[in-house]
Amino acid sequence: MNTAAYRYPSEHVILFFTVLLVLGIIALTATATVCASLAFILLFIFLSYNSSRSHHQALLRAAHVATQQNMPDLARVIQRGVSRLNPGAVETYVSTSRELNAYTFGLSSPKTVVLYSALFDVMDRDEILFIVGHELGHVALGHTWLNSLVGGMAGIPASFSAAAVMNIAFLWWNRACEYSADRAGLLVCAKPEKAISALIKLGAGGPRRGQYDLQEVYRRLDTEDDQLMGSLNEILATHPLLIHRIQELRKYAASDAYRRLQTRLEKQ
Repeated sequence: MNTAAYRYPSEHVILFFTVLLVLGIIALTATATVCASLAFILLFIFLSYNSSRSHHQALLRAAHVATQQNMPDLARVIQRGVSRLNPGAVETYVSTSRELNAYTFGLSSPKTVVLYSALFDVMDRDEILFIVGHELGHVALGHTWLNSLVGGMAGIPASFSAAAVMNIAFLWWNRACEYSADRAGLLVCAKPEKAISALIKLGAGGPRRGQYDLQEVYRRLDTEDDQLMGSLNEILATHPLLIHRIQELRKYAASDAYRRLQTRLEKQ
């Protein structure tokens, strides 16, 4: 399967614009030469690599790696995601936490996916499929290593105004990556209503399974983009507003492109 087939259509355009903008600022600003900027980017990637290794060692001490032997149900979920998205070698850890969160990191292989234990108190199997698929989508589409590269470019020392513009462009690309990863999660989950309920539960916070009024939470999320501050906060965030992610998921789930790709995956 073409791993780029489900990529959010604006992601590459935004990435190109971000890189072009950074190169333009490097060329125009007097506070950052090309050589100094290149050295900064390489230093940033080196630090990211060492940080990833250090974080991986910490996970080995404090978290549980998911295997067929100790977590067979989760292992089957991961295998479904891997078979559908072809992300390459990955390791999955479950970290004890009351927070509802998951993330991926790594510049070298295998990449690492981390799931917080509270997710299993709140999400059912289909919703976990979406969460795992979302994170594997980041790996399959190269977001884990690109984030270090583009982040290093956006962090190049420059004037305050130039640095602010570069950072906003970087965040814009981050948000596009989230839309792409949501599509990956939907392809793994294959149930739009479960992908959406997973996002709603993430927005609700920490109650345990069965204690949600999903309609009430959705109504609250739906008001976030009605206020100016909500839209401004999104511009400065790595993730789109949850209501925007839900709306984009619905559009993709109703598209011919999704149906064609899902049909191909079901035949594998």
